Amino acid sequence: MAEQGRFGTFTGVFTPNVLTILGIILFLRIGWVVGQAGLAGSLLIILLANAVSLLTGLSLSAISTNMFVRTGGPYYMISRTLGLEIGGAIGLSLYLSQAISVAFYLIGFTEAFISVFPLADPRLLASGLALAFGILAFVGADFALKIQLGILAALALSLVSVFSGSWDAWHPPTLWASAQGGASFWAVFSIFFPAVTGITVGASMSGDLKDPMRSIPLGTLSAIGVTALIYVATAVWLAVHVPVDTLLTDSMVLYRIARWPVLVLVGVWASTLSSALGSILAAPRILKALAMDGVVPRLLGHQLGSATEPRMAVVLTTLIALAVIWMGNLDFVAPIITMFFLNTYGMINLTAGLERLVGNPSFRPQFKVPWILSLLGAAGCYTSMFLIDARATVAAVFLSYGVFFLLKRRSLRHDWGDIRSGIWLSIARFALMGLETVPWHIKNWRPNLVVFLRSPQKQESLLTLGTWMARARGFVTFYHVIEGDVEALAGKGYRRTSRRFMQKYLTEKGILAFTESSIVDDLYGGAVSILQAHGLAGLEPNMVLMGWAGRRSAQAEQLLLTRKLTALNKSVLFLRTHEERGFGAHGLIDVWWRGRDRNGELMLLIAHILRQSEPWQKARIRLLQLAEREEGVEGIRNHLEQLLHQVRVEAEVVVFTRADPRQPFTSVLRQQSGQSDLTLLGMRVPEPEEVLGYAEEIDRTILPLGSVLLVRNGETESILEEEAL
Repeated sequence: MAEQGRFGTFTGVFTPNVLTILGIILFLRIGWVVGQAGLAGSLLIILLANAVSLLTGLSLSAISTNMFVRTGGPYYMISRTLGLEIGGAIGLSLYLSQAISVAFYLIGFTEAFISVFPLADPRLLASGLALAFGILAFVGADFALKIQLGILAALALSLVSVFSGSWDAWHPPTLWASAQGGASFWAVFSIFFPAVTGITVGASMSGDLKDPMRSIPLGTLSAIGVTALIYVATAVWLAVHVPVDTLLTDSMVLYRIARWPVLVLVGVWASTLSSALGSILAAPRILKALAMDGVVPRLLGHQLGSATEPRMAVVLTTLIALAVIWMGNLDFVAPIITMFFLNTYGMINLTAGLERLVGNPSFRPQFKVPWILSLLGAAGCYTSMFLIDARATVAAVFLSYGVFFLLKRRSLRHDWGDIRSGIWLSIARFALMGLETVPWHIKNWRPNLVVFLRSPQKQESLLTLGTWMARARGFVTFYHVIEGDVEALAGKGYRRTSRRFMQKYLTEKGILAFTESSIVDDLYGGAVSILQAHGLAGLEPNMVLMGWAGRRSAQAEQLLLTRKLTALNKSVLFLRTHEERGFGAHGLIDVWWRGRDRNGELMLLIAHILRQSEPWQKARIRLLQLAEREEGVEGIRNHLEQLLHQVRVEAEVVVFTRADPRQPFTSVLRQQSGQSDLTLLGMRVPEPEEVLGYAEEIDRTILPLGSVLLVRNGETESILEEEAL
């Protein structure tokens, strides 16, 4: 904590913000802006830019008063709200924009300097200053921030000099774009906008502030208000005192009209250099925060022996500034910075707006901002980006998304919460409330499957089948049932450990599903209670999947459970997986049809759903029916083909008779489906006294087959019901 609590509001936030905002644009470009856009146009540009910065400042204030902002400023706020991946994508953009800003301000300084003292190559001067500032930041921020107070005084004197001069030169202002100008409104806006991008410099010093929750809102909003008034006053003053052609051609017009020109010269040099100094102090702190979170290599956050300064980040920032200095001029760099900052500001606004809109009880900022203002600020940022340069906007968005997906693939771990679960919870709540009020129709049926597991590692076939069935826009919950005494096991954290282990196991297998765990005295008795309590109104489970037991007594219990679950309108599925073949080549699914009963409909729909999953996409579905007489085969085939056409399921109809009237059904099954990858067979609901005999009959029936799914439909309506014509 050595780096905490060194600076207050005025020194740590207000002063660096003001000195960054009142820099190059004020002294070297505001005249050009007025000349290009006219007084009314320039005031509109100033007000639009400051509206975006004000809305962003409000959002920044709301977020900063809801948390103790540590190193990283805006990056810290975004990553702790929207998640590390989004925060990292924006944080890298913010770091690059501030690193490039160092070069931007130094290029501006050399432009002002050579207008008075011509040099052969101004890039040498800018490079020397970049190295000098890099050394200063390498040594420490304390001295750098203290000398900014003197620079602030020099800036104030330069403004006094400007507004004290040219009282004898008055003429009617040009209100809108002049014929001499050639730039569009949004091109002029893109040149001016970097003037208001200094509002995050103070926030980026968050790790060094005594009270970030107080200093960031107060210092940021004060700086926005003061600098907006100065820009408006300067634009008006120039419009009524300087001819348009002079504004368009003379970048040092403030120097020409000032009462004491030397003070303006000092102000220009001081403000541009202080802006560069503020950026070279802020940018490395963002990079350090990114390194601390593992977004960039941790080496970049190394302090190289300093107790407070991110020296490795300072070195990299200085190198980036030098590269930009030798690459471009002022007007080339300005739009690049504009895009980076607008992207960052848009995300800050979006963060604050979503926090307020989602309504998490944990979002309790001392500085309250209506969500509509924050989202309006976000819309303003991204709209401005497209209007300024659509191609650059698309490039910036793709860059951010590229970083986002890269970080997503790296699966960076963090121990703080973010708003993403709150967003999904709000969407889910809205959807569930709507689902509760809208009448349900069988047309909207989809599988909501609960898969009961004794051991996820030993029942991978159940995990796989459950996943396939949920791929068709359904739901699946893998339920690990722990048999034992609740009092003895719950206190030892068995449920929590079981659920965490199962979720990890599913993640490793690439399976996306819900997981749950319960402790019950008995698996089959507990299943009835679980299924009645699981889910929400409108999203109750409608299907249950279990592995077909190996022991006869357990099979009898499963059939008794089937009686109870079908009484609750739950469909029951039992999977018997062939130990050697598994699901084979995923090429053939057989559905045994015994007339249009409820089992047949569900089996046909399950086969259709399975074919939507990747492994089964090329599989054939066969609809098989055994005819008692040869003369009935053609009629049954026509009926089944018509049925498939009506319910819009692609399947091959196979109707046949026994080769010998005495041939048992088990022999017919083996003959027709012995090589199938998955066979679906319907079950009846046996009476309690016949469950043992029926379990033996099922075992005898499925013995010669590969993997088998036993199905008992619990639905009361036809889930294959075709639409009325």
